[in-house]
Amino acid sequence: MGKAEKEQLNRALTAHLNTIHETLQVLDQSPPSNSMEKVTWSQVIQIGEQVSKQATIAGMLWNGESPQAKEVAENVNSYFNVLQGFLLLSHGSTVGAGPTLSSSIHESVKHVVDCSFRLMKEHVSLYGSHNKEKKLSMPQIVGAVWEACSALKKVPPTNVTAIGRAMTQVAVSMKDVLREINELKPASSNPGDETCDNTPSKTESKPEDDDMSDDDLGSDLSPEEMKVAQLAHGVVSETLVVIKELIRTITGMLKLETPNDNGKFVGSLEKLLKICQGVGAEIDEIGACLYPPQEIDEIKLALEKMSSRINEIQQEVESFPTSSEPFVEACSGLRTVLKQMEAQLNCLSATELTTKMQNVAVIN
Repeated sequence: MGKAEKEQLNRALTAHLNTIHETLQVLDQSPPSNSMEKVTWSQVIQIGEQVSKQATIAGMLWNGESPQAKEVAENVNSYFNVLQGFLLLSHGSTVGAGPTLSSSIHESVKHVVDCSFRLMKEHVSLYGSHNKEKKLSMPQIVGAVWEACSALKKVPPTNVTAIGRAMTQVAVSMKDVLREINELKPASSNPGDETCDNTPSKTESKPEDDDMSDDDLGSDLSPEEMKVAQLAHGVVSETLVVIKELIRTITGMLKLETPNDNGKFVGSLEKLLKICQGVGAEIDEIGACLYPPQEIDEIKLALEKMSSRINEIQQEVESFPTSSEPFVEACSGLRTVLKQMEAQLNCLSATELTTKMQNVAVIN
């Protein structure tokens, strides 16, 4: 195991790594739909299995006696040849892909490449090494490549599926907000009655109170604030219904995704996703504003934005060849609760203003 052989292996590895880096830079740009034939994602998965096999061979070379330099070099060459083919097919699968699907593809491909780089670097560094612990780490590194290649099966195969999954993530975030609203609780209904329930006064505290986390503080709501939280609960619940019906609507449109419309249909879906993400941001804002002291003006602004976004979503969906009554009904239901909450907030604002004016009059 001479020094010259190790240097030659390192030079070959560096050349392969540079070639892959250059390929990745070229493939960063999405191919025009009419410039090359689209590769199906199943073909990418198949060549991903070949990458896994090459990783297995690399790992097996270090079972028992150390391999010869020629064996390592041949395996490195074979591995990078397959990896190069994997990148080219992956790039072909992005023909006609919108930003959401392209992002999923690039993320999964990058994970395979990163794990492959780590494996090949370790593979070459082991040659001539007497470190037994490094040799024992090979199965784990090979396993990482297997997992990365296996994860290719979870990549959405179409734009519709990719965008549907992204919308599902918006819905998951909304469910988190709904859960947080459910955890809000009213303040003690009789704060002045300290003799009935042995509750410590503000000047007293139980020893365990010192261990309370920040999450336990400031979440008790007044009756008025609880009304706002209950209305917000209705808004979030109805918004979830809209998002679910929207997902159901677009996933039923797989046949509408064709390469002949110059990306018009996919563009519409991407627009819907962006609007949904905007709605999700407004829901997050409302949830954050429910903690006392509640920020009523911010909640009202978020409701206005939501109302506008829902109109945009419905208008976009109605431009599709097929319609969905449940989706239209869900939008109508959401508009109703939005108006109810806006009206309630306006009443609270008016009551608060009247109270302030009365207090000023008493002072004067």
